[in-house]
Amino acid sequence: MTIYDRPFGRCFEDFEPGDVYRHWPGKTITESDDHLFCMLTMNHHPLHTNEWFAANETVHGRNVVVGNLVYSLVLGMSVPDVSGSAIANLEVESLVHRYPTFHGDTIYAETRVLDKVLSSSKPDRGVVRVESKGFNQRGEEVCSFRRKVMVWTRDAAPVRRRPYPDDVWS
Repeated sequence: MTIYDRPFGRCFEDFEPGDVYRHWPGKTITESDDHLFCMLTMNHHPLHTNEWFAANETVHGRNVVVGNLVYSLVLGMSVPDVSGSAIANLEVESLVHRYPTFHGDTIYAETRVLDKVLSSSKPDRGVVRVESKGFNQRGEEVCSFRRKVMVWTRDAAPVRRRPYPDDVWS
């Protein structure tokens, strides 16, 4: 019998500048997703929540998904590959929305490692800088951002534990 632990995040040594992670799966943004996100974040702009307003009073002629939802999805899609075992997200250097996202669009994401620096004061960790991009089903880049993530070195990373014994299949 083989036991497989799914990796969730990476250690400092696992990141190589130039590497690209293609995150999976994509996510189709529904009207409900957009409205709930708007209400949770107190963004009540009618561009996102009022179909008549969007159709009659905006340049797009239909509801546009709130940009922070698109950013949050791309960031979330990157977590298993990039920051799932991070110590901290340190900084978002830039955030660009290139095309609008509409209800029914499906977002996919990829992340590229830009560089990494081992900490000079705490050798058990380092900072990795990455750029993530979100694309819709038409291949348009709808969102991109760069961020810095502090991650453990392999030797210092905490062991993943579960609240039950290892021998549940014995």
